[in-house]
Amino acid sequence: MGQAWAAPIFRLWMIQVKLSPMNIAIIGAGPAGLAAAHDFLNAGHSATIFEAASAPGGLAAGFKEPHWKWSVEKFYHHWFQSDADLLKLADETGLRAGVQFHSPKTVSYWNGNFYPLDSPVAALLFPGLSLFDKIPFGLATIYLKYLTGNGIGLEKYTAHDWASRWMGKGAYELIFQPLLDGKFGEAYSRKVNMAWLWARLKSRTSKLGTYEGGGQKFYDDLAANLQKRGANIVYSARVQNLAQADGAWAVAVSINQQAAQTQKFDMVLSTTSPKVMGKLAPQLPSNYLGALNDLKSLGAVVAVFSLSHPLSENGYYWHSLPKSAGFPYLAMCEHTNFVSPENFGGDRIVYCGDYLPADHRYFSMSADEIAAEYAPSLKRFNEKFDPSWIKKTWVFKEAYAQPVPLVNHSRNVPPTKTPLPGLYFASMSQVYPWDRGTNFAVEIGRRVAREMMAERK
Repeated sequence: MGQAWAAPIFRLWMIQVKLSPMNIAIIGAGPAGLAAAHDFLNAGHSATIFEAASAPGGLAAGFKEPHWKWSVEKFYHHWFQSDADLLKLADETGLRAGVQFHSPKTVSYWNGNFYPLDSPVAALLFPGLSLFDKIPFGLATIYLKYLTGNGIGLEKYTAHDWASRWMGKGAYELIFQPLLDGKFGEAYSRKVNMAWLWARLKSRTSKLGTYEGGGQKFYDDLAANLQKRGANIVYSARVQNLAQADGAWAVAVSINQQAAQTQKFDMVLSTTSPKVMGKLAPQLPSNYLGALNDLKSLGAVVAVFSLSHPLSENGYYWHSLPKSAGFPYLAMCEHTNFVSPENFGGDRIVYCGDYLPADHRYFSMSADEIAAEYAPSLKRFNEKFDPSWIKKTWVFKEAYAQPVPLVNHSRNVPPTKTPLPGLYFASMSQVYPWDRGTNFAVEIGRRVAREMMAERK
């Protein structure tokens, strides 16, 4: 009864919106862009999505061999049971039935072997920690897991300083220091703030989710849902420039590598990387452009192997690997220990991936060179491994893959509403303190859609 007043106001707002529908351009058909389009369509607006690739999904897009029933992501992804925004979107678009959760085994490398560290019980049983290590580790983990709010109060500390003090020396050196070193490298591992680590511990669950048919199938189905409701999704469409024109926005876009043509829209939402956003709209005020350019991030290099034999004899899915152990990548993920190899014609799918600075030598190496550097280490997971097991290899690279949040990072995040009327920006650098991920891309896409509609009410 206390909110009964809201219904007539909401109906009045909907009437106002429907009387003045907007024509909105969205740059990028990743989770954020697709989620925003969903809400624009629900409110009676028109949405045109320009996607540079030939399919939806963005960094979560996948690929598929002819004999596979399911697709495989280019950069490994899984969902968590706590991904409320993603699951809500799946509910609203009729895709929830395709979401499935499993409990794969995730392990960490220590002293030549792999040990589970994905639950409180597993942590207590981990032989690398003494009882005196486990007490502060357990207490600090409970504190962080149940800390209310958004964790921003922790951003004044580096994760290195806070965790090494409160998690205990043993737990920090065996668990968190390898995580920070592997994730952020020498340049940033001691500079990332504690709010990032809090968010990682807060939001993750041991049960992991995927979509029947693979991640690409989810984005294909979501895009088809939007198109059925009137969205215009243009693939192989690279936006070249954004310009204000008579109270609207002129979007210059090249489709299928043809000469750019200009289309006009009432508002624009860009879901690109910060640096690309700066190039699309160089007329943005210098302080906003400066904020975009100052954001730090790392790239990703992933090799995907199709094998004729299983690699992990224990059925492990996720293998966290400390750089100090000499592996040439941060993690090995045996995807077919998460979903059945029957979905891939019996092939065993293995990912080897790392987050790296854009000037790392891997970015200038060919796919064959990277595969040759990665492949010998596979024997460390299974001494029976033979190179003849490798049926096919794919290598994917992305310069903008992992935002780097430094101390007091909230002061540096540019607002999603740019200083130019009608122009908005939503990227994974702005989901802070949460780490990049599909769920938070959906959340920011829908949040910015609400902001845009509120501006034009």
